[in-house]
Amino acid sequence: MSVAPAEVTRPEVVEETDRPWVTIVWNDPVNLMSYVVYVFMEYFHYDRATAERLMLDVHEKGRALVSNGTREEMERDVTAMHGYGLWATMQKDD
Repeated sequence: MSVAPAEVTRPEVVEETDRPWVTIVWNDPVNLMSYVVYVFMEYFHYDRATAERLMLDVHEKGRALVSNGTREEMERDVTAMHGYGLWATMQKDD
């Protein structure tokens, strides 16, 4: 004869949610500002005002956060930026 415990205590499982990732485009000495605006409008489908604001961040601050999402999405965006000849990286959004 076996006796089952009346109550089973299980430790709480704390799941760390996947923090969003961001794509960063960096300033470079090669690409024209108008080309960077074009890329942001073409690839991310930003309107002209948003694309110009992000381009100015790249130009004046040295970088701009241009997209966020899952790691796989940001890997795709970084690869696309490299395809356009822009310097881009990704990192976890803090």
